[in-house]
Amino acid sequence: MQLVVARIGRAHGIKGEVTVEVRTDEPELRLAPGAVLLTDPAATGPLTIETGRVHSGRLLLRFEGVKDRTAAEALRNTLLIAEIDPEELPEDEDEYYDHQLIDLDVVTADGVEVGRITEISHLPSQDLFIVERPDGSEVMIPFVEEIVTEIDLEEQKAVITPPPGLIDDQAEIASSKEDGA
Repeated sequence: MQLVVARIGRAHGIKGEVTVEVRTDEPELRLAPGAVLLTDPAATGPLTIETGRVHSGRLLLRFEGVKDRTAAEALRNTLLIAEIDPEELPEDEDEYYDHQLIDLDVVTADGVEVGRITEISHLPSQDLFIVERPDGSEVMIPFVEEIVTEIDLEEQKAVITPPPGLIDDQAEIASSKEDGA
């Protein structure tokens, strides 16, 4: 399975380093020296990481064969793609890769169908499940322990206990306003 692990940013300095926007929870594993990464566009790669370091809070990488600023700048906006074993799991039992969560059915603790996870949105404070409801609408569910109480990969479902108002149908809200409730 192929997963995007970073996007190359601007060149840094004159010796071929580039900044990268990290898109993996495991940069020390996926973006380590010696890692060979596929690219998008494909013609740019594959790229082998020669060195990596953190400078002013940004990860800087240098790739084999990229020796100057001009060559580094030519890589700008290239996506770096790692080949991942689909059976591989994160070290912590309460962590999940996005591909494990996409397409899980979302149900409430009492078994009511909410929808299916179509996307994971990674925000600074927490992650959000983007869930497509059976009627085609979407609802965003914070991926926090208080709301998402269980992830069952074998049953392919996420169990939630939503607070009032999180998944209420807009039609129900509108009709309750009309009824004076």
